[in-house]
Amino acid sequence: MGNMGRIICETQHKLSLLRDEMRKANLEACIIPTTDAHIGEYTPDHWKTRQWISGFTGSAGTVVVTLDKAGLWTDSRYFLQADEQLKNTGIDLFKAGLPETPSFETWLQNELPSGATVGIEAAVYAASDAIRLTDNLKKHGITVNSDFAPYDRIWTDRPAIPTNKAFVLPEKYTGESASSKIARLVQELKKADSDATILVSLDMIAWLFNLRGNDISYNPVAVAFAYISEHETRLFIHPDKLTPEVSDYLHREGVVLDCYDAIDDFLRKSDKQRILITPDKINYHLYQLASKNCQIVEVAVHPVDTMKALKNETEIAGFRQAMLRDGVALVKFLYWLHKQLANNQRVTELSASQRLKQFRSEQALFISESFETISGYNEHGAIVHYAVTPESDVEIKPKGVLLLDSGGQYLDGTTDITRTIAVGEVSDEMRRDYTMLLKGNIALSQAIFPKGTIGMQLDILARQFIWADGINYLHGTGHGVGHCLNVHEGPHSIRMNYNPVQMQVGMTCSNEPGVYKAGRYGLRIENILLTQPCKTTEFGEFLCFDVLTLCPLENKLIDDSLLTAAEKAWVEAYHLRVREALSPCLAGEEKEYLKQLTR
Repeated sequence: MGNMGRIICETQHKLSLLRDEMRKANLEACIIPTTDAHIGEYTPDHWKTRQWISGFTGSAGTVVVTLDKAGLWTDSRYFLQADEQLKNTGIDLFKAGLPETPSFETWLQNELPSGATVGIEAAVYAASDAIRLTDNLKKHGITVNSDFAPYDRIWTDRPAIPTNKAFVLPEKYTGESASSKIARLVQELKKADSDATILVSLDMIAWLFNLRGNDISYNPVAVAFAYISEHETRLFIHPDKLTPEVSDYLHREGVVLDCYDAIDDFLRKSDKQRILITPDKINYHLYQLASKNCQIVEVAVHPVDTMKALKNETEIAGFRQAMLRDGVALVKFLYWLHKQLANNQRVTELSASQRLKQFRSEQALFISESFETISGYNEHGAIVHYAVTPESDVEIKPKGVLLLDSGGQYLDGTTDITRTIAVGEVSDEMRRDYTMLLKGNIALSQAIFPKGTIGMQLDILARQFIWADGINYLHGTGHGVGHCLNVHEGPHSIRMNYNPVQMQVGMTCSNEPGVYKAGRYGLRIENILLTQPCKTTEFGEFLCFDVLTLCPLENKLIDDSLLTAAEKAWVEAYHLRVREALSPCLAGEEKEYLKQLTR
């Protein structure tokens, strides 16, 4: 039996075990989200239940299992990947976001009779989602049982909750002490007429307490919960994670330390408080505990998320330094790739990714990659979140394009960059598509907009030129980027979907329009932008962006005839800036190659 056959058999066996547990619990269906107890986008292995049951390795998706059917809902980034990984497993792919695709709630309403019961695990289900699910299914006579958690029994080799050591991120990188951040948060709680708040999101906790860890690949966070009030700040964390340095720092900052599992009893004993909560940033289990004896104050955006998104001067300076070192690593990689292909040396998607990681690891203050590198040659580049494996790995030939989306975690900043590299002969179609993307990237980079603007109002700037060619991409144009934290950070975004959060000074955001032609090629250009003041007129304050990313664009893919004089000037100015910033950090042939790339 081949590897694919083994995976199919294993998935079918897991579904059988799950259905046995469903029958014991008198359930007609169950729902398994991607999230964990901390409602994160990326999860420790312990909580990768959706991946374990389905075999689908993408970072987003929901599995729904009935007694005779199963489906996985995921977004456009993962359509091709999910189609491959779910084939013949007994789990059907539902392409979320398409007009013809029902939501999994609608699908359940059609599949189940009135009187049926659906199981979820409250500890890993966002409170907002659980409440909405319960209300919607109730209208159709379907009940939700939120205590269905059989996975410890059927997942026999389930990894433990991580207990890796946490570490303090020094204030020379954060620019502010934990006690100062906590004091600011308490003031925000008072403004919201609240007594306390509960934090479960790991990046929020990491930022507030100046803590980092390595409990999740690519995200330097440590598993913990937190409670903050005017009178007490308590961090619930496994004792094994605490070094003397971490314990001493937290004690000095006025933080009470408690065991990770103690939060349940703590909330049960809490009484008559007004607790501020963002329902989509807390799990349903803790939400239920908190609401039994306390009054819940719900806000759409948690104040910590807003505080974290507004980078201070120290963080901004760190971003600039991290981007510079990251740019050096990228140029070294581009030169290496050029030499390898010129000398007919074998390079594959995987070996290219590994070599890029090596160049980054040689840079000062490097911790890890900030996400799994997307190294997609030609048709693989059309898979938006392609993850190269030994089985899918292909050789990069001197023809076509390599889409390389990568990033690094440094103590002073986080990077995320996509460059599409012409590794040989390219078609006129590729050059036109790339140039249209570049025009959109430039338009967004140069935007000047009034204070109060939201990302949805800016999104069209990046899409307008490919729209004119009848092309679109279904992912967002921009996401926030954490400071030595998660590469995807809210609460702001630039995308077609409505998000009421306004762009503010100090916010970092990606700018990454793309073109994906299935079975042929994918193109994307991504830089990180910093929101900053622009000017004040009689019409109010206006903001603009500064491009933080320092790495050459692909001249071989630019059709100059499609650029305006202003756009050509922008490219020239950007390349001059890149050359002047990176050249002092390079020498010899690498330095000369940078001159060629930015000519």
